[in-house]
Amino acid sequence: MKEVEILPPDRYGYDFIPANFLPPGRNEYWLRDAQMAERKTGISRRNLNPHEIEILKSNGNYCPNWDNFLVTDPFDPQLIRSSNFYGLVRLGTLRNVLLKHHDFCVPAGIRSSTIISCDIGDDSAIQDCAYISHYIIGDNCILSKVDEMQCTNHAKFGNGAIKDGEEEDVRVWIDVMNEAGGRSILPFQDMICADAFLWAAYRDDLALAARLKEITQQQYGGSRGRYGTVGNGTVIKSCAIIKDTAVGECAYIKGANKLKNLTVLSSAEEPTQIGEGVEMVNGIVGFACNVFYGAKAVRFVLGRNCNLKYGARLINSVLGDNSTVSCCEILNNLIFPVHEQHHNNSFLVASLIQGISNMAAAATIGSNHNSRANDGELRANRGFWPGLAVSLKHPSSFASFVIINKGEYQHELNIPLPFSLVSNNVHKNRLVVMPAYYWMYNLYALQRNSWKTCRRDVRKVKVQRIEADYLAPDTVEEIINAITLLNNWIEETGFSSVEAENKKFLLIRNNCLERSSRELMIVKPFRAIAAYQKMLRYYAVKTLAMFLDSSPDLDFNGLCDLLKQAEPQQRVKEWVNAGGQIVPAFRFDQLRKEIGEGKYKTWDEIHNVYGLWDNEYPLDKARHAWAVLLTLRNEVPPDISVFKDELDVAVDTCRWIGKQVYETRAKDFRNPFKKATFRSQEEMEQVLGKPGDNSFIRVTLEEVDFFQAMMEKIKGRL
Repeated sequence: MKEVEILPPDRYGYDFIPANFLPPGRNEYWLRDAQMAERKTGISRRNLNPHEIEILKSNGNYCPNWDNFLVTDPFDPQLIRSSNFYGLVRLGTLRNVLLKHHDFCVPAGIRSSTIISCDIGDDSAIQDCAYISHYIIGDNCILSKVDEMQCTNHAKFGNGAIKDGEEEDVRVWIDVMNEAGGRSILPFQDMICADAFLWAAYRDDLALAARLKEITQQQYGGSRGRYGTVGNGTVIKSCAIIKDTAVGECAYIKGANKLKNLTVLSSAEEPTQIGEGVEMVNGIVGFACNVFYGAKAVRFVLGRNCNLKYGARLINSVLGDNSTVSCCEILNNLIFPVHEQHHNNSFLVASLIQGISNMAAAATIGSNHNSRANDGELRANRGFWPGLAVSLKHPSSFASFVIINKGEYQHELNIPLPFSLVSNNVHKNRLVVMPAYYWMYNLYALQRNSWKTCRRDVRKVKVQRIEADYLAPDTVEEIINAITLLNNWIEETGFSSVEAENKKFLLIRNNCLERSSRELMIVKPFRAIAAYQKMLRYYAVKTLAMFLDSSPDLDFNGLCDLLKQAEPQQRVKEWVNAGGQIVPAFRFDQLRKEIGEGKYKTWDEIHNVYGLWDNEYPLDKARHAWAVLLTLRNEVPPDISVFKDELDVAVDTCRWIGKQVYETRAKDFRNPFKKATFRSQEEMEQVLGKPGDNSFIRVTLEEVDFFQAMMEKIKGRL
């Protein structure tokens, strides 16, 4: 089929919006003018005078109709050379100044370029750009050596909407969590992980899904004719194709192969960079992102402060804030904030990963299907960490902070025991699980995870709270459930209490954690129960102490009155991880109901609800902690004396954590194999430092001192 048309030359640069899509009384520039009014008001433009036209012509410039070439004073025509202009072209002020970005310095003006129906801001530099069509370019921008930069009249800029007259089949969906597409969502420029989760995880709520589609269409669809934009202070150089892309302020784009149907969010406070060899199509790039070195992304949403680099492929996925992905492939996933996957050959498909997660080298998640269709899913709560060369099969689910030992897991898994180590004993053909492993043996990694989560959260605008503490209502409820499971398994084995105390493992014949008939070994179940109970007590008292510390006018009696409704039987047992923000399930369900009923008209209104949840979270968490403490005390409320004793116990636990963090790291330095590559202890310390020099350990020990001082202050106040 022949796709090249022959058109009359006199309409070059005009008729951007077809006549049948123009509202009554509007011309083809009505949305362009509205966009300009949003960016800058009070612009005084004028036509060229004959002398200026002569200068432009003598400098090798061409325009079929100089009446449609408008300028703003001051205007220096000598700064425009060897360029062609078509349609309505409007320039801001143009002075003889230099624009410098890093070591790249160019004069303001337009040189050796073709400009078609564009607005160009004050003192911008455009050079060697073969084709720029229907763009609004901001002030102090640099565009150099761009082969093709154009915007169509039906551009959506990565939003999952359709424009007037378009068929439904052109709408761009993202198939998160499931390759078969049953959880598809529509991307939009303000999307955060909570939005994607709300939309994808509750597909049985038909009213919710329908209403979210309506809201997205109403907010981002509609009339044709919006121009592409380049924000103030943005630099774009040595790029091949940029099409239907809106770029924010102070972005830096260099050497990209193809950017199509995108919104690139960027600001002076949170600039975004896109580098060499990058190809991105149909998506949203968040503020303060870095996309470099041949990365590819198709049908995606990239959150704030994310890194995508070294050939990484992000396809049909949403990646949460503060995440780093490189050298890997990610398909059909919804990934919450603070995800690390920067090793070669790792593969992640059709999964819901709920943040603070890490994928090791050669890990393969979901490549093995248990049916003839690619409709499997994997769900992992916070802190998911599959180790080196781990291979997992769909469908599987994991509690929070589960680490999986190297190996090929040929059966579907359901691991409800948080903070556990999962192993596959090939020689004895059994699945091995050690509950509470992190707390018992690797507090360094557990504490460091929370520290890194906070340290990496450099978002200037924190649209949503990210819960960084490994002990929060969601994980605590998992711990309570795990204790019940372990006690039931112990009871089923028929051990007496004396035998049980000395039992180092349980063998369960009826494997309830794996879809197989082989044995399941639970390692050190009684130590795990004791560890879990210690974690619960520490969470409860620490949370209440922090709530008191943030409420200086609240005494113990006031605390009891405020939390009196938090009886154990009324404890909120269901919590939702909504994109990194932990919220009681009843609040989340209420939002779903209200959206389905049409209470909210825009995504901004829904985001405001997340903000209200954030305001309520400290009290929600304190009430939950109080109920947990009463449960541990067999529903006997503590008096003020007992509560002070609980504060002392929490301080002892905090000191123990600090000591364990140090010892976990220090034992590595005592390992003779660690020393094998060094001539002496002095050389090793010079290269690796000492355990006490570790910045994280220093911070941990400082936090122990702070926690102790806070507890003493609270006790004195009570």
